[in-house]
Formats: sequence, C-alpha cells, structure tokens
Amino acid sequence: MKIATVVGARPQFMKAAMLSKQLQHRETLIHTGQHYDAAMSDVFFAQLQLKKPDVQLHHRENDLGSMIVGLEKTFSQIKPDIVIVYGDTVSTLAGSLAASKLQLPLAHIEAGLRSFNRRMPEEYNRVVSDHLASWCFCPTERSAIQLKKENVNGSIILSGDLMVDACQHYKTAALKESTILEEHQLREKPYYVATLHRAELIDDPKRLHSYLDHLQALDSPVYLPLHPRTKKAIEQLKHGTYERLRFLPPLPYFDMLTLMSHSQAILTDSGGIQKEAYVLSVPCFTLREETEWHETVATHWNTLVKEKDLPSLPHLVKERKRPRKHPPLFGEGDAATIIVETLKRELPRF
Repeated sequence: MKIATVVGARPQFMKAAMLSKQLQHRETLIHTGQHYDAAMSDVFFAQLQLKKPDVQLHHRENDLGSMIVGLEKTFSQIKPDIVIVYGDTVSTLAGSLAASKLQLPLAHIEAGLRSFNRRMPEEYNRVVSDHLASWCFCPTERSAIQLKKENVNGSIILSGDLMVDACQHYKTAALKESTILEEHQLREKPYYVATLHRAELIDDPKRLHSYLDHLQALDSPVYLPLHPRTKKAIEQLKHGTYERLRFLPPLPYFDMLTLMSHSQAILTDSGGIQKEAYVLSVPCFTLREETEWHETVATHWNTLVKEKDLPSLPHLVKERKRPRKHPPLFGEGDAATIIVETLKRELPRF
C-alpha cells in the first residue's frame, strides 16, 4: 500500500504530523512549496518531528497550474494507491485535481466546511475537493450533515479534527520549551494575539489601515505574527502609528501555541486559528464577514466581527465573558486513529 500525502501550508503540517505517526513507511510526503521559507515551513517540520518531505516541489503561494502539473508527474512516478489532502488551500485543490485526473482514490481531511461565500478561494477549494473525494473525513457533526445535503459521492466519516490531536500532543512540550513569554515579558501581563492574512483585507490599503487602527484601540498590547505578504502591505502604508501593536515575524508552532494559550483573546481572519482558539479555550473574535466554524459562534467562544462592526471591537473585546460550557466540538483527540482505522477497513491492502 502506497499513500501520497500532499501538504503545503502550516496548518497542514500540524495535521499531517499526527496522521504520519500512524502511516509510517506506507507514506510518501509531498510538499508543494506553498509555504516555502524556513520560518513558515522548516521549523514546523523540526518541532513537530514530521519527517522531511520525500518530494519537495517549489511552487509559490497561489500557482495552481504548476502545482497540478508537478503533482501529476509525482503521482505518475510513485504510483500511489491513495492520495490524502488536507483543508482548503491551493495545495489541497491541486492535489485533489491531480488525483482525479489520474483516477486515484482521494481522501479529503477536514471536509464539509462551508462559509457559504463563493468569493473566497478557500470555499471553492474545499467544495471541489469534497466532491472529488472517495472519503470525506469531517471534523464536526455540522460538516458531515452539510455533505449529506450536498449528496457527495464519497463516504462521509465523522472523524473529529486532527488539530485537537496536535494541541493535546504538543501543548505540554510547547509550554515547556518556548521562551516567547519571557522574551516579551508577558508572564504576568494581559495581551491579545491577532493575525491578518487574507488577500481581500491586506491588499486594500484603506481597509488594512482601518483594521490596524481598531486593533490599536484595544486596552492591552496586541501581538501580531506577520505573514510575509502582510508585513509587506503594512510597510507600504503611508500613514499610521501603532504603538500598541507588536509586530512579530512568523512564529514556530511551539511559540505560537504558547502565545495563544496565555492570551486574553485572539483576533483573527484565519480559519485554523479560530479552531485552535476554541481547542485552547481562549475567546476568539473573527475579523471577517462569515466563518466556516459556525459551531464556535453558536457556543459563544467565537464572535464574528464584520467590517461594519469594527468600531465596536474595543468594547466587544473589553466586555468579553468566558462561556461556562466548552463542549468537545472537534472530537476527543483521536481523529488520527479514526481515519487510519477507516482506511484499513476499506482498503484491504492497507
């Protein structure tokens, strides 16, 4: 049994690390190069003890066409029995389309999520991957129900989320090994964590400036690890002083996990970080018009802050209250085992 796993972005490294521990020698790990610098890729492989990629492609951020061509060539060479893709990135879509063209069985992990905003590239990526997949591994009950409504052709499996596996597995080591709180003297100080990276936000200077201004208005310092594109966009702004904002380079997983764990709240436009905030029991404010993690909003751990509501952001954050209940929306931390056991049952040669 040969398994080809396609990764390209940081959230996928974390999920793949948990599943790869059980796939062992069966797996060929293919890195598309979507997140390609040391700060956004190499350090994650080291901390997660994820084996180095067996195949390293070199396709930059959104080069879908060349990714598909590169993956087709790779699949043709290694002849996998199954292809595994994660999430909703360009790498996910490229892996799904290449597998489909070569008529290879496809497993899509983190299937069934919907923001219902077709202007988001991620929405197309996840919808297409779901409908091409032979197995759709869903992180939540809601995502499984959504796929049943859409009548996807593949099997629908409620697996829980590998991010829970990763947080449970790595959190103790992260809190022990990371020195980021000492470096910034944050052990006893209140602070927030924020991330901004979506193109519709950072590519518009006026809009980006507005979001930064409202983060600046919060009542405690805000630490922002910057994606390279975000850093470049902020540097090009011609106005704005942000004394309360602390801009950081992209952080290794252990530092980011530690920084988020001790924060008062997390403000983000990232889908993955919304989920991590919930797993870490940290209140989250999603700076978008919609979210694919509807369950986190329904349980009041996540507050959706649309652009028209930005003036209310300082008040919302200051008056936040931690909900009393924290149900296991994303499983119990055994998603990797459920995924592997499912494939073993359905693939005799596994």
